[in-house]
Amino acid sequence: MIRLLKNHRSYRHYSAQAVEPEKLRLIMEAAQAAPSWVNGQQVSVIAVRSEERRQQLSVLSGNQKHVAEAPVFLVFCMDFHRAKLAAELEGQPFETAEDVDALLVGAADVGIALANAVAAAESLGLGIIPIGGVRRNTAEVIKLLQLPQYVFPVVGLCIGYPAEEQPQRPRLPMAAVCHEEIYNPDQLGLIEEYNVVHRESLKAQGLTERDWSSMIARFYALNPQYGDAQRTLKQQGFTCRNLNQQ
Repeated sequence: MIRLLKNHRSYRHYSAQAVEPEKLRLIMEAAQAAPSWVNGQQVSVIAVRSEERRQQLSVLSGNQKHVAEAPVFLVFCMDFHRAKLAAELEGQPFETAEDVDALLVGAADVGIALANAVAAAESLGLGIIPIGGVRRNTAEVIKLLQLPQYVFPVVGLCIGYPAEEQPQRPRLPMAAVCHEEIYNPDQLGLIEEYNVVHRESLKAQGLTERDWSSMIARFYALNPQYGDAQRTLKQQGFTCRNLNQQ
């Protein structure tokens, strides 16, 4: 398992071979088996195999062609709809969505379930790539997938058989990510160290050399507010009123 996790790579090109229903079932079972806050299981996964719907999601995700090309596209949603129904069933108030902590809980639960799905898919010989682009046009994604209130799309996952080999991207130095006792303050030096490794990796692939810091700085400069979540979160019931009242 450790070797599998360390061997991860993302694929953007897939063959026409379909993902077997049994393998998809195992992936979904692995995602569902992930731990969650208070065992609330605040995650739903929409499996999209329809070519037409995958094409629509491809456009909504920022014209990412691999979303349409992959035979299966999973949309991971934080889901408090069932918690709302449980509250109604038990005659209890439901005010969780007014607390910003609901967003942290939902996003964390989705991330854990996604990680399980990724590991399961790769263990079955499939290739994957997570797609944050589903948050670009969440209003349209919500409409397309008919998501009820208190359900919100957080991330997608392409799954399929890779059409080509893909090199593994180098990671930041361990000291930049794993800290002992307190946060390591030498982040700038570690980033500069990683920039060299990043440029060498791109050069080896015949790609344009550029620093990792340059790529990240440019992305966040051009995307200060990613997608329409600020509006659609409220539309789906996540008002975060408690945060606004402070």
